[in-house]
Amino acid sequence: MINNESIVEEVVGQFGQKVFGFEEPFGLLTFTTNASDLIEVVDFLKNHSEFKFNFLTDVAGIHFPDNLGGELCSMCMLHSWENNIRVRIKVFVPIADPKVPTLSTLFASANWMERETFDFYGIEYTGHPNLKRILNMEDMDYFPMRKEYPLEDATREDKIDALFGR
Repeated sequence: MINNESIVEEVVGQFGQKVFGFEEPFGLLTFTTNASDLIEVVDFLKNHSEFKFNFLTDVAGIHFPDNLGGELCSMCMLHSWENNIRVRIKVFVPIADPKVPTLSTLFASANWMERETFDFYGIEYTGHPNLKRILNMEDMDYFPMRKEYPLEDATREDKIDALFGR
């Protein structure tokens, strides 16, 4: 039977030190790999004779400003329909050089998801066929989902509680 433990054994057996940080928050197998190894790891999981992680559920970004040298994280989530099991793979990259290889060579659906992640976090997916902004204006020179800006302007006076019946 395929479970998180058997997946960990196979992945570690195949890639050794290239995969690390295994955890299971809420039962979801999660681990980290390097950007240079991402394609090889995902291809292994997708084409494995038993695992068959052949559906890319999502590609998402996250910003950890205090994680020096790995401030940006690109996460991909894979699903095996046949085995009804999921896995999440994280790649941390420095904000100064946020390059991660594109998964669009393995999954056509990665195209849009990577463009969205680029648009909001600035993670550059190398090899992507058309990496450009899709939801924000093209002339924006910042990435709005990064934790570089305060959530609200403390000097605003039009958002006082009295105006909202509080």
